[in-house]
Amino acid sequence: MATIKFGGVDETVITREEFPLAKAREVLQDEVIAVIGYGVQGPGQALNLRDNGFNVIVGQRKNSSSWQKALNDGWVEGETLFTIEEAAERGTIIANLLSDAGQIAVWPTLKERLTAGKSLYFSHGFGITFHNHTSIVPPADVDVILAAPKGSGTSLRRLYLQGGGLNSSFAVYQNATGKAYEKAIAMGIGIGSGYLFETDFQKEVYSDLTGERGILMGALAGVIEAQYQVLRQRGHSPSEAFNETVEELTQSLVPLVGENGMDWMFSNCSVTAQRGALDWKGRFKEATLPVLNELYDSVASGAEAERTIQRGTTPGYRQELEAELQELRESELWQTGARVRELRSVSK
Repeated sequence: MATIKFGGVDETVITREEFPLAKAREVLQDEVIAVIGYGVQGPGQALNLRDNGFNVIVGQRKNSSSWQKALNDGWVEGETLFTIEEAAERGTIIANLLSDAGQIAVWPTLKERLTAGKSLYFSHGFGITFHNHTSIVPPADVDVILAAPKGSGTSLRRLYLQGGGLNSSFAVYQNATGKAYEKAIAMGIGIGSGYLFETDFQKEVYSDLTGERGILMGALAGVIEAQYQVLRQRGHSPSEAFNETVEELTQSLVPLVGENGMDWMFSNCSVTAQRGALDWKGRFKEATLPVLNELYDSVASGAEAERTIQRGTTPGYRQELEAELQELRESELWQTGARVRELRSVSK
């Protein structure tokens, strides 16, 4: 492992150079990896593991849309595709990649099949960290490990096929066999991670829930809606408001910031844009810090987990969710976005 300074802080990082794929295969050569769930993370991780030469099977509820997707991806019923119960029985590493709500529902089934010496693998610390809400408490004689890609399963698969890798965190919650640490790293390499940084289950879920409710999704969507609304109310056309709010952000600025950093972005724009951004970023930071601290407190207290579980298990939630998403999809802002994307594809 390597120690790398990030912002002046030493952190433990595992790279593919020091822990190559061949070593990961060696560590897991006697394991049967049962990927439980073929929804969001399952396909990307299962396919990458399979293509990297690991012994992988998939467990999924039969006759569901995800079961059909697994068949379409080349998993063979009775050979590499099984019911959740049978896959968990066969697997020595049970990769629980169901949704958080799904993990709660299926936990009794998985726990019954977690015999001594097996490993329980997650890509999210939710179930373990908030065990008071989820009742997910593993037996003491199994390893409990985590490798969490910093992105969607779709991105994980796409980058793998391009020859790259999505960065991931890894953690060990329980080391019953004495080999949990290297198993966690091997799984992280096997699923196609670029590099792995060490964390723990609690920090992973606290940062993840804060991030997705904050800058990654909630805050970004909210600020976009606010700026679009201001421009529209001040007389700007939908296309102009969208282009200045979303199109430049996603098609120009974010890719460049990702490649070169925000300091580079500030140094490579007009003096007018540069001066204005520097003058106003402090105001936005001051305005959002209290909200983000309130958000983190809500995550750490378990309130976010409780609300997620409660809402996700409410009868009719799927229909309510679809209504919310439909309202978002049919808003003027995102209808304009759909039209702009059409024009973008035509101009290529």
